[in-house]
Amino acid sequence: MTVFLDTNVFAYLYDETAEEKRRVAAEVLENHAADAVISTQVLIELHAVLTRIGLSREHAARVLDAIEIDVVTTDEHLVRRAATTAAEHQLSIFDALILEAAASSGCEELWTEDLAAGSTLRGVRIVNPFAGVA
Repeated sequence: MTVFLDTNVFAYLYDETAEEKRRVAAEVLENHAADAVISTQVLIELHAVLTRIGLSREHAARVLDAIEIDVVTTDEHLVRRAATTAAEHQLSIFDALILEAAASSGCEELWTEDLAAGSTLRGVRIVNPFAGVA
């Protein structure tokens, strides 16, 4: 099964204030990286998060370089589909872009804590890998 991993899965690897979520994120990547997909948006957001928490731009760039997961490119067609999806489902354009990237790459699930877990949008089931974790 192919899963789409949202930015928060990667960001928690570097969050020293959320030890349990950090552990879950590491397990998710260890067990599912081979079957996972991300998008250029995830890479951009991760870089922003990492530099915001104090990593140098150079270190953040090395983190991005080390990610060996298939990447969906965010192009104008994806953005236009996301705009429609955002309107139809009352989502932010950013959440809709993630959802459209997951749908366009054939992912069965989108693992995120930013959307309603258990729902299915655009044929993609939303899973919160951090549900129940403090």
